[in-house]
Amino acid sequence: MAHTRWEDWFAEVDRAYEQLRGHTDEIFLMGLSMGGCLALRMAELRGDGVAGLVLVNPSVTADTKLFLLAPVLKFVVPSLKGIGSDIKKEGVHELSYDRVPVRAAATLPQLWKVTQRQLGEVTQPVLVYLSTVDHVVGPNSMKVLRAALPAAQLTVRECADSYHVATLDNDAAQIFAGSLDFVRAHSRASKE
Repeated sequence: MAHTRWEDWFAEVDRAYEQLRGHTDEIFLMGLSMGGCLALRMAELRGDGVAGLVLVNPSVTADTKLFLLAPVLKFVVPSLKGIGSDIKKEGVHELSYDRVPVRAAATLPQLWKVTQRQLGEVTQPVLVYLSTVDHVVGPNSMKVLRAALPAAQLTVRECADSYHVATLDNDAAQIFAGSLDFVRAHSRASKE
């Protein structure tokens, strides 16, 4: 990961999108945390090629001043403690990096900036699952989303019994069932 940047992460998402597009004519994007930001960026660039988005605790802006230091910090500190497994449910652990390379993390604000700049171009319906307690992504990301997207386009559902990695937490079944309902409701097939 130390040798990658946000452009590399996005390129992988774009590659997967292209591969999937060869097999279906309707694509819904779903993403957790930074994956939510990547999904939003893809929706901005692909327009009608994306039918809708489901985001779980999306990260679209910094909630800590540490990111302001990242461009300099990357020359001093090679990595920081990982942020994985912010999960309320006992005995569940996320497969994640134990340490996060500062050089890679320092590129995240660039992804946020380019995504924020074009959020108004997201026209697809957006469903957001938001944990009431999240030790990774703070409230600023939702403030940015609410300011950029019309209320009629954005549906927010609370995850009261989960932390950041809600897809592995107590509200996972609610997220999966609700996501499927969202796809069915917004699919062209259901409108025909």
